[in-house]
Amino acid sequence: MNSSLTILLALAAGLIVGAGFVLVLTRDKRKKQLEAIEAERTIPEGAVEILDLLTSAGVILNGSNTVVRATNGALALGLVQNRLLIHSELVRLVELVRGTGKNQTIEAELSTGLRGETIWVQARAARMDNKNVMLLVEDRTEAKRLEDTRRDFVANISHELKTPIGAIGLLAEALQDATDDPAMVTKFAGNLYKESRRLGSLVQEIIQLSRLQSAELSKTGELVDLEGIVHESVERNQVIAEAKNISIEVDAPSGIVVYGDHEMLTMAVKNLIENAILYSEADSTVGLGLRAIDGVAEIAVTDHGVGIAAEDQERIFERFYRVDPSRSRETGGTGLGLAIVKHVASNHRGEIKLFSQVGLGSTFTLRLPLADANMNNENKDGNND
Repeated sequence: MNSSLTILLALAAGLIVGAGFVLVLTRDKRKKQLEAIEAERTIPEGAVEILDLLTSAGVILNGSNTVVRATNGALALGLVQNRLLIHSELVRLVELVRGTGKNQTIEAELSTGLRGETIWVQARAARMDNKNVMLLVEDRTEAKRLEDTRRDFVANISHELKTPIGAIGLLAEALQDATDDPAMVTKFAGNLYKESRRLGSLVQEIIQLSRLQSAELSKTGELVDLEGIVHESVERNQVIAEAKNISIEVDAPSGIVVYGDHEMLTMAVKNLIENAILYSEADSTVGLGLRAIDGVAEIAVTDHGVGIAAEDQERIFERFYRVDPSRSRETGGTGLGLAIVKHVASNHRGEIKLFSQVGLGSTFTLRLPLADANMNNENKDGNND
């Protein structure tokens, strides 16, 4: 057979096969479109409108478990792919409802997204007519994280309160048994006073942290010159600094203004200075600097203390976390001071950074966005009126 004819026949055969394949794909796509249209016709009147009004993720499935309607929330959570539910837990829920005819609710842990991130959801399913099932999924991930945080916080508080309360009880008993020994009475009374102060500080910082979590800066905020914050914070730490013969060197120019809560900011800077003093050796120096750079105010507190190991630096801002628990008992630290600083920074759209080397000391830097220059001028004009 002529080679040219062979080539032509092969091309013709290829075209026929290709055309047939395209025809099959077209028919399959058309079939799915028709099925989807037919499925949507079976949705009860008003169901689609109700689904569109829901804030939670919503899906309507037909008798063959094909998704015929899905809200943007369902797509955002990654529940649907190629008109099918991709999570077996949700498929089983739909089948259970279809089989029993009764509404069902489950809580499930799902993996979603390219990175397989875990989300926690509450899913409710109800059977409609024509074997359709409506599935509503509420993302409970953030609520679960908050609940876990709350549970841990309560457990930590219980543990932290137990220690000083137990110590106070034991010291009170010891005082009763030592009434005929003035020296022991004096010793136990001093320890009792120390533990009571520790308990008072812990309760006070728990209250402060609770207030921070519910604070609304829009109601309490004002234009604040950070020079005043720095000097007030130093004054609040003067007593403990003098007790260890630690000098606080301050470099804080005026005119660096942020929008924030005066008491919150003072509390945060005071805690940074106190932390530097408590973890520094006696007869040393704590440095405190204030500057503005690239639209950000920075308050840096530097000590020449023991420093913080790299593995502890990521956790240092957690509530009740202590690098050295035995040292914290000596200094009276509650483990909440830096957690409060982190909350204050977050409330003011800022951040707290740490640079530390073991044996050389640490520098904590509170970074806050500067107030708008026009706001500064308006504030000055208002003061001049």
